[in-house]
Amino acid sequence: MKPDKEALMAEEMRLRKLKAIVNLTTALLCQADLTLSQAQKLVADAKTRALELFPDKGETFDLIYGSRLRRILIERFHLQ
Repeated sequence: MKPDKEALMAEEMRLRKLKAIVNLTTALLCQADLTLSQAQKLVADAKTRALELFPDKGETFDLIYGSRLRRILIERFHLQ
């Protein structure tokens, strides 16, 4: 395989992993019996894992996924 194709496939694999992490986090936040502290830890752990997959992309994570996860926390725990 060409190096460019291998790099593209590796990035696609990392993207699939990230989507799975965010989807699982979202499901747990919506459905699991969690305290606010546990829910916040889930969000922090998802971001940590995202940064392991995509270093230096914390701002991108916050823009794409952060607002969704924060909205779930606000709705679920009646935060202001």
